[in-house]
Amino acid sequence: MASNSRSARDAADTKLSPRTKWAIAGFLAGGTLAGLVGAGSSALAVYFARRVITPAARHEDQEILAVIRGDKGLQVILAATPDTIIDGVFSLFFSAGQGHARIGRIVSYSPAEQTVLREVEEVYSGNLSEARRAWWSGATYPDPAAIGLAAEDVEIDVDGGKAPAWLIRADASASAPVWAIMVHGRGATRLEGLRAVRTARDLGLDSLLISYRNDGLAPSALDGRYGLGSTEWRDVEAAIEYAMDHGAQEVVLFGWSMGGAISLQTADLSKHRLVIRALVLDAPVINWVNVMAHHAEMNRIPYNVGRYGQMMLSHPLGRRLTGLAAPVDLKAMDWEARAVELRTPTLLIHSVDDDYVPFEPSASLAEKNPEMVTFEPFDGARHTKEWNVDPERWERVVRSWLQRQLAPRNNPGQSSATAPAPGADKGA
Repeated sequence: MASNSRSARDAADTKLSPRTKWAIAGFLAGGTLAGLVGAGSSALAVYFARRVITPAARHEDQEILAVIRGDKGLQVILAATPDTIIDGVFSLFFSAGQGHARIGRIVSYSPAEQTVLREVEEVYSGNLSEARRAWWSGATYPDPAAIGLAAEDVEIDVDGGKAPAWLIRADASASAPVWAIMVHGRGATRLEGLRAVRTARDLGLDSLLISYRNDGLAPSALDGRYGLGSTEWRDVEAAIEYAMDHGAQEVVLFGWSMGGAISLQTADLSKHRLVIRALVLDAPVINWVNVMAHHAEMNRIPYNVGRYGQMMLSHPLGRRLTGLAAPVDLKAMDWEARAVELRTPTLLIHSVDDDYVPFEPSASLAEKNPEMVTFEPFDGARHTKEWNVDPERWERVVRSWLQRQLAPRNNPGQSSATAPAPGADKGA
C-alpha cells in the first residue's frame, strides 16, 4: 500500500509547480489542523497564508521594449500596464535591483499596440539601454543626496542587532524637538520615505528613515516571517528611543501600506506612545482581514479557503504550517472595529482605485472617529503612489494638516488661532 501511495505521489509531482509542491508539503506536515478541510483546499490555503507573511524578492514583471534618444534626452518604450499608463514620476529598477532610473511624463500612449513612451529623467545606476525587464516603483530617489540633502548613516539597536537608518536634519546645527520617523511598506525599503522628507524638513522636523526586520537591511526575525505589524512595531519603538536619546521630544510617524499598520500598532502598544504627536499614513492597512479577503477574491481563491488561510495565521496550531514563531492577532489590528480606541491624530491618504489595499477601511475609520482621523482621498494613484501622481497636492495636504497638529498646545486663555505653527514662516 505504501508503494502504491509513493507511485501516485511521484506521478502527481511531475504535474505540480514547485510552489504547489511546497504548499502541499506544508499541508502534509500540518496533520490534524490541515485535515479540517479537503487536501487541495488545505494546500491552497497554506500557500496563500505563507505568501502573505514570507518576504520575497521583487519580480521584474515590467517589459522594457526600447530605449531611444529624443530631442530632450532619453526616452523609454514600455509595455503598457495599469502602472505605466499613469502620468507622474516613478522608478524603474532593473538588473536585479542594481540598476535604477527615474521615469517621467508620458510622451505618447498607443492602446492598439499596448505600448507607452515616457521620458527618462535620470539614470542613477546601471545601463538602461541593455535592460529588458524591470519592476515599477513609487520609490523615486536612490538616496538623500538625490534630493539635495545631506544624511547621517546611523544604526538603531533592535532585536537581533543593529538596523541601519538615514538621519536627515532640518537644521544641521541642532536637533529638532520633533522628528519624523518614516516606516516603509511590505517588500519596500527606506527609499520609500524619501518622498516625504522635504515636507517634513519644511516643517522643521528631523527625519529618520528606518529599516526593520526582514526588509533586507535590518536583522531578520528568527522565524523569517512578517508579523504584519504585530512584531515590527518593536523596531519602530527602538527608532523612537533613538530619536529621544538624540534630542527629540516628540515624533510623527509616517507609514506606507504595511508601514501604516506598523505605525498604528506602535501608537497602540509602545511605551513611548504618548510622545507620538501624529500619524501620517499613506495607503495604510487598516484591516488585514479585509486585505486578505480582497486578495483571495482577486486570485479567485474560494472564500472558505481564504478564511482558512486567515485562521492559520491567527491560530496557535497554524504555526506548524506557516512557520510563524507566534500567531498573528488579526483582530487586534482591525482598526475599523477599534476605531474609537485610536487616540493619536491621524491623516489617512488613500487612492480610491487602490487595488492592493482597498481604500474603504480608511474611509470607514475616518467616519467612525472623525475627532482623531482625517481622510484625504486621491484618485488614479493606485497603491502608495499618491505623491508620484500629484506631489504638489500630497505635500500641501500633509503640510497643512501637520501644521495644525504641531501648533503649540494652548495655554489657558490662548486661542489656537493666535498660536504660531512650526514652519509657518516657510509657507503652506
